[in-house]
Amino acid sequence: MAEDTILLNHDDASARDERGSAVRILIIEARYYEDVSDALLDGATTELKRLGISYDVITVPGALEIPLALACAASDGVIPSNDADGYDGAVALGCVIRGETAHFDIVANNANHFLMETAVGNKIPLGNAILTVENKEQAMVRAKGREQSKGAQAVRACLTLFSHHQQWMMSSEL
Repeated sequence: MAEDTILLNHDDASARDERGSAVRILIIEARYYEDVSDALLDGATTELKRLGISYDVITVPGALEIPLALACAASDGVIPSNDADGYDGAVALGCVIRGETAHFDIVANNANHFLMETAVGNKIPLGNAILTVENKEQAMVRAKGREQSKGAQAVRACLTLFSHHQQWMMSSEL
């Protein structure tokens, strides 16, 4: 499936799924490295606006808090949701930079493990842009670039998974 071939209907101001419901994405953003977060968020929101998809952003202090935020949203029934106020998928934005201790490994491994465990366990289409890098320069290279930003790439990953889910649901109803 080509990068822009997402099964969404762009007939009006907001993207719609195959059943005509507006698509909504939840962005969970860790603000620990604010300049990196700003660049990731810019890439993600630019891509969502380009596609006409509505979104909300919630912020958490760091990458380790992203999985819990997603788990709370899932347990509260707002993601995944068929309700107009709910979300169809999520995008995780954050950054973990290696330091001199094992803390990097703990944060990077646990944030990604529990994020994926939550997404898989709740069938949440998820785009993961939690950067794990050696230094700030690497982080900024990956975070900047709008369409090439890891934030934009995470949006496309989330929407691809959402599209596949929509296809499977529709084919199972036949």
